[in-house]
Amino acid sequence: MKLLVAAHASELIAFEAEIPGFERLLTGVGKIPAAYALTRALCEGDYDEIVVVGTAGAIDDDVEGGIYDIAAAIQHDVKGLDGTFGEHVSLPSRVETGSEGMVIATGDHFVDDAEAVRLIRGLGARLVDMESYALIWVAQQFGVPIRILRAVSDRAQDGATELWDDVVERCSHELRAEIRARYGV
Repeated sequence: MKLLVAAHASELIAFEAEIPGFERLLTGVGKIPAAYALTRALCEGDYDEIVVVGTAGAIDDDVEGGIYDIAAAIQHDVKGLDGTFGEHVSLPSRVETGSEGMVIATGDHFVDDAEAVRLIRGLGARLVDMESYALIWVAQQFGVPIRILRAVSDRAQDGATELWDDVVERCSHELRAEIRARYGV
């Protein structure tokens, strides 16, 4: 059985309530809700793969719209003891999915500011979101493979918050088509 994970109900609007071979988990938005919900699901169920779907902001001008596999995640809203931006006091600076793809920067706020994009881009990420780092870290603790598919919803610049509300349904339909193509369901 696979676990289909999304943070926000809008990201699953194009998905049927029942998909053969998948159970569904809605985590809530942000790192802590995502970590809690996935930990609880993995304690209660037995899954051979976690498949995360959702949206992301593009912070690299070369990244067009579409669906992207996530290879690794970093955190953009932490600082180490020495003040190093993007370093956590005790967690790894980068977590890997084992897939080929892009690096995403995760943080607990919606990025919609050009200066924030510049800083985050300096960490080596090309996309931003609010859950991937936490989901990958939890999956690693349980030894369950994880695949993260992110649909570009915005450019993480001024006005991105309003734009997300308008494009999330389109992104959900793109993600549903991608799941059909990859998993045949």
